[in-house]
Amino acid sequence: MIELTKAEEEIMQVVWQLKNCFVKEIIEQLPEPKPAYNTVSTIVRILERKKFVSYKAFGKTHQYFPIVNKEDYTKFKTNNLLSNYFGGSAEKMMSFFIKEKKIDLKQMDELLKSIKNE
Repeated sequence: MIELTKAEEEIMQVVWQLKNCFVKEIIEQLPEPKPAYNTVSTIVRILERKKFVSYKAFGKTHQYFPIVNKEDYTKFKTNNLLSNYFGGSAEKMMSFFIKEKKIDLKQMDELLKSIKNE
């Protein structure tokens, strides 16, 4: 699997949410200012080349759907973050988030309890 650009990830988030969609429907879900149709269409074709989406053809129109699921990509991104920035140490990563006040000790305790219960 390869890492997507920020723009590609934004489009994939919409495709994952909608499951089957046309470019026009993707644009409707994006925040203002809306990108041009051609811009979104180009990004979707790039996602197709990268094998993240495929399509069903309806004449000249294509309905796109994801072929990489969100959970698999999330695992890939998380593993990259862990290995590239924290030397593969989940402890270092969690310590970083606590120091940066992105997660507090109470939330960490709840997280550990939920992991133990799984």
